[in-house]
Amino acid sequence: MVTSAVAVEAELEAHAAAVDTWLEAYLPVAHGPSAPLNAAIRYAALGGGKRVRAFLVKAVGDLFAVPAETSLATGAAIELLHAYSLIHDDLPAMDDAQTRRGKPACHLAYDDATAILAGDALQALAFDILAGPSLEVDDRTSRELVLGLARAAGPEGMCGGQMIDLLADGLELDLGGIRELQAKKTGALIRFSCKAGCLLGGAGEADRSALLGYGDRLGLAFQISDDLLDVRGDAAAVGKDVGHDAGKATFVGLLGVVGAEAELKSLHSQASTLLDRFAERATLLRALFGFVIDRRY
Repeated sequence: MVTSAVAVEAELEAHAAAVDTWLEAYLPVAHGPSAPLNAAIRYAALGGGKRVRAFLVKAVGDLFAVPAETSLATGAAIELLHAYSLIHDDLPAMDDAQTRRGKPACHLAYDDATAILAGDALQALAFDILAGPSLEVDDRTSRELVLGLARAAGPEGMCGGQMIDLLADGLELDLGGIRELQAKKTGALIRFSCKAGCLLGGAGEADRSALLGYGDRLGLAFQISDDLLDVRGDAAAVGKDVGHDAGKATFVGLLGVVGAEAELKSLHSQASTLLDRFAERATLLRALFGFVIDRRY
């Protein structure tokens, strides 16, 4: 039974290793004329990150006895789409970041054009997994997963959130606007990770509603935690640039550190209430929320 941040961190690390092993076997190897592209794909997708999204698929799927291999493959697909978003987010035309996951951003390790193509390819590979034979689910579930991920990534999800973020300085966003921005940019993929576990497990409407509500709050908490790390984190520990969000529309920028921490506590309480229906079976999800809001990297 997971009861502490230390224990859930160990579970996260073990599952991240399993995701990397799965992806090592799945991703194209670097050879032939497209070798630089395939090398960049592997550089960006492997060996880094907490794999929280893949972990959510597993944790929710476990509530409904989803086979481990099915959850793993689905989580790997979501991680590939997340990796694509990070490559593009780091580009000079976007955030112009120098580091990601403790190493040079993909466009610096290779070049802008190769990084863009690697991101495009990772997005395609994510859908290849969900629609392909490696995911042993029925056709209806496959279609629902593909549709759900497309919507989480598209103009009403991640891409839409990134657009708002790019324009945020001129929009003078209030708290509601920042919530919308982050619910799309960060939260949509986290919410979908919970939904994917529900789809794989055939969850009923009430269970699904509670878990999506949990995912919504976890997504916001994850972003607020990120905002706090940008203010007070150490770049070497965090594994990416810090101080990069100064002047941007963030929870910390609007509420201050104390206000942002209070928002985290409120989200934690709401998420815990939503999980009450699952009693002890949701211990892992409860511990994950605590880990996210207390993390220092």
